Amino acid sequence: MNASAYFETEHAQRYLGTLCKHFGHKVTVVHEPGFGRIELPFGRCALHADAAGLRLTATADDRPMLDKTIQVMSSHLERFAFRENPDLTWTGAEGGEA
Repeated sequence: MNASAYFETEHAQRYLGTLCKHFGHKVTVVHEPGFGRIELPFGRCALHADAAGLRLTATADDRPMLDKTIQVMSSHLERFAFRENPDLTWTGAEGGEA
């Protein structure tokens, strides 16, 4: 299962780096310019930064693990981007909100 959200911001590259660096102390992380992947014990999140914003795509084996991945990624981005007050809307593979 997967779900995606897009956060419009001029600071996408910075938030991508901050998230990868933060989680890199605890779990496996891939970080390249414009791309990151965070491997949590219960799911994964791919991050893609462009000039307009940051796309997050969460993937997990079932709905409870997907929900936990979404919650962890959302809460961390909200903490790191508190000045911009991100309001993420996650859209699931079924086309509804996750």
